Amino acid sequence: MTRRRMLTASIATAMLFGLSGCATPNRQLMTMDTSQVRLRNIQTRAFDSTDKIKVLRSVISTLQDFDFMVGDANKALGMVSAARVSDGLQVSVTVRRRNETQLLVRANMEYNTKGVENPSVYQKFFSVLEKSMFLTAHEVD
Repeated sequence: MTRRRMLTASIATAMLFGLSGCATPNRQLMTMDTSQVRLRNIQTRAFDSTDKIKVLRSVISTLQDFDFMVGDANKALGMVSAARVSDGLQVSVTVRRRNETQLLVRANMEYNTKGVENPSVYQKFFSVLEKSMFLTAHEVD
């Protein structure tokens, strides 16, 4: 019987150590590199608007202007995802409230599963989006 208790205690100890290893957080996930913060700043713009639906419509129009095919649009989550079949470029755009008078728009682009970090790509997208929002606000077709 003592042998059985020792075996049970050994198994319980092994399980305890095994489970405690699972609970340890990955420190790499917890730290944020300055390049990630810089990239997020490149990918994000604030717009003076409170109408999330109009901004999402402008995002979709802008993506279509760049020959993207919209795959999914969720107004409740404020997300749009699209892809350009011709070159493998994918984009996901989120729209969320920043404060009482502004919305934040963040675009995340991938080319062949690699993140796009070139600021000029995002600048061009946001420039066209800004023009689209201006035209939408002034009801110009």
